[in-house]
Amino acid sequence: MTNRIDFNEENSNTSDNPSFDSVLQARLSRRTVLRGSVGTMGTVAFGGLGSLGATACGGGDALLGFDAVAKSLADAVSVPAGYTATVLYALGDPLSATTSAYKNDGTDTDFENRAGDHHDGMEWFGLGAHGKPSADATARGLIAMNHEATTDEKLSSFFLHANGGTSTLPRPAVEVDKETAIHGVSVVEVKARHGKWSTVPDSAFNFRLTALSENILINGPARGNALLKTKYSPDGTKTRGTLNNCGTGKTPWGTFLTGEENWAGYFTRSATDDAARGDKSVAALRRYGRNQGAASRHGWESAGSDDKYARWNNSKLGTSVDGSDDYRNEMNSMGYIVELDAYDKNKVARKRSALGRFAHESAAFGTPVAGQPLAVYMGDDSRGEYIYKFVSAANWAVADAHPVDRITTGDKYLDSGKLYVAKFNSDGKGAWVELSIGNSAIAGYAGYTFADQADVLVNARLAADAVGATKMDRPEWCSTNIANGEVYFTLTNNSNRRVEPSSSSQTAPDSANPRVYTDLKGTTEQKGNPNGHILRLKEDSVGNAASSFTWDVYVFGAESSAAPGTVNLSSLTDEQDFSSPDGLVFSPSTGIMWIQTDDGAYTDVTNCMMLAALPGQVGDGTKKTLNYTKADGSALNVDTYVGKAPGADKLKRFLVGPKASEITGLCETPDGKAVFINIQHPGETTAMADIADPTKYSSQWPGNAGYGAGKRPRSATIVITKDDGGRIGT
Repeated sequence: MTNRIDFNEENSNTSDNPSFDSVLQARLSRRTVLRGSVGTMGTVAFGGLGSLGATACGGGDALLGFDAVAKSLADAVSVPAGYTATVLYALGDPLSATTSAYKNDGTDTDFENRAGDHHDGMEWFGLGAHGKPSADATARGLIAMNHEATTDEKLSSFFLHANGGTSTLPRPAVEVDKETAIHGVSVVEVKARHGKWSTVPDSAFNFRLTALSENILINGPARGNALLKTKYSPDGTKTRGTLNNCGTGKTPWGTFLTGEENWAGYFTRSATDDAARGDKSVAALRRYGRNQGAASRHGWESAGSDDKYARWNNSKLGTSVDGSDDYRNEMNSMGYIVELDAYDKNKVARKRSALGRFAHESAAFGTPVAGQPLAVYMGDDSRGEYIYKFVSAANWAVADAHPVDRITTGDKYLDSGKLYVAKFNSDGKGAWVELSIGNSAIAGYAGYTFADQADVLVNARLAADAVGATKMDRPEWCSTNIANGEVYFTLTNNSNRRVEPSSSSQTAPDSANPRVYTDLKGTTEQKGNPNGHILRLKEDSVGNAASSFTWDVYVFGAESSAAPGTVNLSSLTDEQDFSSPDGLVFSPSTGIMWIQTDDGAYTDVTNCMMLAALPGQVGDGTKKTLNYTKADGSALNVDTYVGKAPGADKLKRFLVGPKASEITGLCETPDGKAVFINIQHPGETTAMADIADPTKYSSQWPGNAGYGAGKRPRSATIVITKDDGGRIGT
């Protein structure tokens, strides 16, 4: 067995942004609270928070209509009684009639015409019987899906290659070509026939975007900017491919949004690149996790002299002033929300620079209101990073919900507007701070002088540092509650929270990220906030364009037996407890909020899972004050705001995945009777040395479920239906 690297666990934010409160580190683990352990337990003061929200999702009497699924360490997908989960679309599945069936033995090729790896966020696009877009179609549609990464060890994507691949440099071109092709996005047609779902391998709608797809446009303020000039695009208007695609979004005009997340690790820089550059780009590269001498994740740059390999070397190698003769600026072309038209493979995808550049997860729209601007909410998935909001310059026109040209409608709303970053205050309020070149705090920050607004957006992390944004515990997915317009964010975890930070990478607790504790996984101590939480906010009265909001924590992840006063602040039971929330989607048909986990802290007890929730509203709970003692004996107190403890029928476990997998991505048919879920990287803890011995794989799913050839584990999409034909979860 081997431990994979979590590429979100980077320390790129070393800014000195202030915390709003301080808290004593809770030294009791989730288990040793009951067993007895060293450490001092804090006390909790309770006070009313007041009624701040709107009608609860699904109504006050709505209940979840299934029996909770038990925790499981089995190499299988578990769903409630009365439900069926069927594998639909796995790594390597053909997307054209001429592509051969997947052998799953490491000899397959032609991945530009196959399903990619690490299935992640996805969205549903209905097709009517006539093959035209349909908002009501329930038996035929397109699924647009992200393929985030690949299961790797020592550079190689080892399940992809016959002998596990080459784990030293240089990497063979034939291996690298496979690996670049399994990244990106796929669009696949799916149909239900006699109640059974399948893909349509010969559909004219099917297509892929990979890490090397040509002529992806740079749109918005950064288009043509000096920061985007490369050997491939001397005028800075385009790039190749999309990379490390994670969360998604669906626009009000019917296009697909995909977030480029942990792209920095794919690039390398020489050990002397700082001196070669000798300019402010060094500070920007460091802030985005690329110090000089940094090795790339897969060594793609080593596969040969061809330009498609050279682009992964982010060093200054040319003699030009503007970077048009090398790839010193190539990394600036990654890190965006990318828009594409799932219905039309001939429409060129756009990278929307107005929404900022960082480790994007999903993109959630606030409720569209005619005559008002649109809001897009986003998180930057790394420890100590920020929550953002984009507000369009254009006001929403209802006629644009069904435009003739969908991608051009995206130009109207997503290429011009204002980008904001969130500051969370200790009184349960918060503010959106505009990231503008006109802000004196941004104009010159920590030795980095912004040249223009494009520079601010390309280096949004630096700009957010400058205005003192609140460092969060890895903001991942976000989603809008269809019942009341409140926006929910998963904060997955943060091993760098400390009561008394001892380095620039560590961060003190604050009201929105209040817990610091020690959690045991077996005998291993996990410090900081290993279990994560879900935060929600309600915009003030002006709605999408509001500059202030009210917030609370919907639920804190924890084991049910953890200390209620310091860790299990939401009083979770055995049927509700979870760790490391990641994927988050509100069902348009039922109002259920689906919570998916990407966990390493609790996986000695259960595989990753998906829960169903019917949350209330901001302000339906209490204020809690955590009181602890610092090393010098002084008191640290932090107020936080916790939603009403979810009852047994308002939050419960719906699904548990196979071994060493993450549960991620969700979309559904408009009637809510078929839900599509992704199982990502099953078996990722397998050691590369065991590639020839399937008995040593940590998972053999989905082959052990009767899907496809071979025993090598594969990321895959499943479809869940209810045996009585009803809506899922109700």
